[in-house]
Amino acid sequence: MIDTKSKLVLKILANECSDGNYKIVEVSDIIMSLPRHFRMDSEAVKHILTHLERQDFISIKYDDDDVYCLAVLPFGFEVLENDKPKYIKKEKSKEKKLNISTIILSFFSALFGTTLGIIICYFLLKIF
Repeated sequence: MIDTKSKLVLKILANECSDGNYKIVEVSDIIMSLPRHFRMDSEAVKHILTHLERQDFISIKYDDDDVYCLAVLPFGFEVLENDKPKYIKKEKSKEKKLNISTIILSFFSALFGTTLGIIICYFLLKIF
């Protein structure tokens, strides 16, 4: 099993190395490609890269400080294809709840406005 941050880093690497060849990638580029709420420091990214290599998701040819020459292995691409991130499902459920609450609020607002309009018209017709 792979955690969310590791999966995000693997996805970034798969986009960079989409053809399966080795490519030179800087740790700072990986950090900047991460979503804001998943940002981490360079040590954490290096740790994740080591973990991904041990799990045979990527192959690291060499590393020099914050620069890596690496390739995503077929097993890494397979993991990305088979597993959808969990945070996207949560966002969709939140969006669905927001849409339902907007519809309900709109209905009651229209009902209140119509009722208020009828009451005002009734009193205006009664006066004249």
